[in-house]
Amino acid sequence: MQCPACGHPEMEEKTVDETLFYGGESVTVRRVTGEFCPVCGEGVWDSESNRRLDEAQTTLIKAVRRNVGADIRRIRKKLKLTQEKLAESIGLGKLAFSRYEQGKTRPSVALIKLLRLIDSDPNLLTKLREMETPYKGAAVASGTATRRKHAMD
Repeated sequence: MQCPACGHPEMEEKTVDETLFYGGESVTVRRVTGEFCPVCGEGVWDSESNRRLDEAQTTLIKAVRRNVGADIRRIRKKLKLTQEKLAESIGLGKLAFSRYEQGKTRPSVALIKLLRLIDSDPNLLTKLREMETPYKGAAVASGTATRRKHAMD
């Protein structure tokens, strides 16, 4: 097999342990096999190894999202706020925290850091609420968007 990256004419079969990283967490998949270029290091996994790596990656992503969601839920409950009230305080749509806590959506790193700061000093939430909106008249998503139907003539 020719290397898909550099074009070197021969690839070498290897079995290695591959570590996947996501959201500050990692998982190692043992004994995955593929063909690797001796020049540039590019590799192509065999189908079984590719399936195992995909499965491990999916599991890792779900676990990290659940962990972040559980952390957000814990912080919100510590503050004695509903999802809607926390979202309003931070300037997000009311469905955002529901999605974060369920692991359906991963919040930005900036939001995670902000929530962890508020967790360490709840008085920061009061200061945040008192802050002026950076852009007067800026739209804030409410989570109640509807689709408009256009009449056909």
